Amino acid sequence: MKSFTSSLNLSPKILPFDLELLPPTAYLVGGMVRDTLLNCQRDYFDLDFVLPEFAIEIAKKIAHQYHAGFVVLDAERNIARVVFREGTVDFAQQEGDTIEKDLSRRDFTINAIAYNFQQQKFIDPLNGLEDLQTKTIKMISIQNLKDDPLRLLRAYRQAAQLRFKIDPKTRKTIAQLSSLITQVAAERVQTEFNYLLGNDQGSKWFSKMQEDGLLSPWFSEINDDNSQLLQEIDKTIKLLLNNFKQDKFKLNIFFAIQENQEIYSSHVINKSKLTCLVSNNPEIAKRELSNLKYSNQEIKTVINVLHYLPWLKNQQELSLRDLYFLFLGLGDNFPIFALVALAKNVDHKLIFHLINRYLDPHDKVAHPTSLITGHDLINHLNIKPSPQLGELLTEVSIAYVEGKISTKQEALKFARHYITNFNN
Repeated sequence: MKSFTSSLNLSPKILPFDLELLPPTAYLVGGMVRDTLLNCQRDYFDLDFVLPEFAIEIAKKIAHQYHAGFVVLDAERNIARVVFREGTVDFAQQEGDTIEKDLSRRDFTINAIAYNFQQQKFIDPLNGLEDLQTKTIKMISIQNLKDDPLRLLRAYRQAAQLRFKIDPKTRKTIAQLSSLITQVAAERVQTEFNYLLGNDQGSKWFSKMQEDGLLSPWFSEINDDNSQLLQEIDKTIKLLLNNFKQDKFKLNIFFAIQENQEIYSSHVINKSKLTCLVSNNPEIAKRELSNLKYSNQEIKTVINVLHYLPWLKNQQELSLRDLYFLFLGLGDNFPIFALVALAKNVDHKLIFHLINRYLDPHDKVAHPTSLITGHDLINHLNIKPSPQLGELLTEVSIAYVEGKISTKQEALKFARHYITNFNN
């Protein structure tokens, strides 16, 4: 066992409660210790303490004294959470007779470092500090990975999060255990995938996960082409960022970015990459996303984009009528469609032409406005509500974007002429 003392940022001042409320046998463990050693800043605190006994009782006492929220997370394993305004503190019963034994049951060495505030002492029985210095994700044991196969995915997520590498032996073991990933609840798998979709290092690690057999159980037709598409999405993002660098408003509109939002956490980027992972066959893609427990709205978004991508095969033949239906059908999903199309190397000139139309709120094709309403048609043409009414409104809108009409009177005249011909 190695012991380390340090005056790093692990001062009692980071605690949202008085240190005296902790027994001398309490250890801070997990991500907070790791991130502090890496000088990573957090916007909120997420503290995990391990105690040899009375974990729930101590948590309850702290919550009561500070009027904080309190919830028992696992009564059988004695785990409780105290919720403060600035973050959460979890208290868990120590697994095993010693803190070293508890740490030995964790996933990776960099997450198996403990800190005792009273003694200002690090406990590092598995050389996690050394792996932090070499920026390496290293497993503690094969059995630990088997005990919770989600850890197979966490290796790649933490490598992306921390910009670390995965130890070759660890990665080889993960590949050998890859079939175990199907034992993990789909919701937990989706969470790991979503993190990587929203990380600027995610594409690289998705590629490695595909090589190691962790994606094929979820994406039935995945191959190297999918991995390459993810890389192309990243290149396309940089291309668009450069294209819009002088116009932040358009950049925010295209990527649907809220104020101060990270570009890679954009819904547009996440769903574009997800579209690249699933099958090109909408029915298969729908099944894959359903199996991963994505919401109906998320599934509709991806399927919508997949449905319209084949339209670009005849890219030189798209009429204004075609473009009208393209923009109408895609709606707010157009940026996802455009990003995937650029990644698939569809004619960039065409796609940028469509993007410029989409970003122009006055463009009649991308953002058509109605000269007349169904109510107008009913009153002026004396027709009854029916499916024909919707079709007629569509034809009026298309005539407008094609420049055949420009006023309400012309629209009504066009509609009267259209319905006369239709009835004849």
